Amino acid sequence: MNTEQQEILRAKLNMETSRIAWKELQRFFAGGVAIHASSKLDLVEVALQMHNDNKANIKNWLSAGMIAKVSDEQASAWLAANDEVWAVVVSPWVLVQEIKNPIEH
Repeated sequence: MNTEQQEILRAKLNMETSRIAWKELQRFFAGGVAIHASSKLDLVEVALQMHNDNKANIKNWLSAGMIAKVSDEQASAWLAANDEVWAVVVSPWVLVQEIKNPIEH
């Protein structure tokens, strides 16, 4: 994939990223396909690397604990707090990330 195609894909993934209530993603968590990305990472960049099957980056992030399946504890905390997360789909995965500095309603 050339640079222009990468940028088009990055823009597409960015447009597909949205805020969503964690409770709406419970079926993906139950199915074992909800992946948490550390807030230290750019969610769109993680999605791009997963889409491109960049095994080296993914392995490094996994080893560093920067990405992982959403834990039971995290899922329960988000559900109890009725939290929203950032999410983007990179089939079959749903990538989620905490919202930094959420705006009070």
